[in-house]
Parts: sequence; structure tokens; C-alpha cells
Amino acid sequence: MLPHDDDARRLAGNAYHFGEFFTAFDVEPPRLKGKALLWGHCHHRATGGVGTEQQVLERMGLEVESLSGGCCGLAGSWGFETGKYDISMDCGEQALLPAVRDADPETLVVANGFSCQTQIADAGTGRRALHLGQVMATALREGASAHRDGPPEEDASSRPGPTRGRRVARVALPLGLAAVAATAVSTAASTGVRHLTRGVA
Repeated sequence: MLPHDDDARRLAGNAYHFGEFFTAFDVEPPRLKGKALLWGHCHHRATGGVGTEQQVLERMGLEVESLSGGCCGLAGSWGFETGKYDISMDCGEQALLPAVRDADPETLVVANGFSCQTQIADAGTGRRALHLGQVMATALREGASAHRDGPPEEDASSRPGPTRGRRVARVALPLGLAAVAATAVSTAASTGVRHLTRGVA
């Protein structure tokens, strides 16, 4: 978009896909045993491909099958629009959805794209795809032999949520800061009005 802009060139040179960062800087990923079905979303494939994601998963110790062929069909909000649902599902049925349904229940389904994850979850596959980062988090939290039985995504969602106190703090802190800011603005405005009134008097 900005071929003659040095700042844009530097920014582009420092932008990486998640898996690409690990391979570019030779970061050692955590170990995890098992099998993974890898699906790349269209934008990812158009901007370098999912080869680095596959490399990272294999370095983790997983046996990876990389899927190809078409699109998941959702494409952001496109598949939700009136009259497009059937086409969206037909696209997904070309490659992605049958492969997910046919996968062994204990095989990880890895798809970084939000639309792809949504399509997999909503298309009756009975599975939920994980982002590569979620796969790594599971390995870090549970160890290389983390997964035992059932869909691996259940391991990824087993992390306990925030405590009640932390949830309250997340809401209360922004509200408190907003109240302080509103008070400061109100005080500044009323001080300005008093000064202006004295000046006129």
C-alpha cells in the first residue's frame, strides 16, 4: 500500500504471523505429544502460508496433517448474511468440515482463523478448533503428555477462570477511573466558568 514509505517498510519487516515469529527467531516451543489437523485461513495463506505453523507444531512433537482445498466458507460475517448460509456451508464441505468430522476424536484441530473456528464449531462437527497459542498454553500448563482421553480442546479450556475478586476489579477499576476523570473535567469546567464570570464583572 505504501511502497515508497520507509516507516511502512520497517513495520512490514517486523510483522509476523504467530508461528512465523517462533521460526524466525528460533524460539523453542513447549513439547506436546499427539496428532494435529492443521487448517490455514485464507488471509494467512495469502500472506505467507501456514508452513511455519506446521513447523512449530512438529517441533513441539506433534504429528501434523495440513489440510488444503478451498475456504472454510464463513469469511468474516459473509456466511451469516441473508441468502449466503447454504453457499457458506457448501464451501466448508469441500475440504475442511469432512476432514474435521473424520479426524480421530483425540486429534487436535488447529485453526488460527476466528471465522474458521466459528464454522467448525457451528457446522455440527462436534469439535472446537484451537489457535496455535492455545495449543502451546496447554502444553506449558499440563506438560508434554497433557492429553489423555476425549477431544483435546477440553484440555485447553480446563484452565480456571479469574477469581470473583479479579472479575470485580476488572469492572470497578475502569469505572472508578472514569468517575475520577469526569469529576476532574467537571471541576475544571466550573473553575473556568467562575474565572470567566469574575472577568466579566
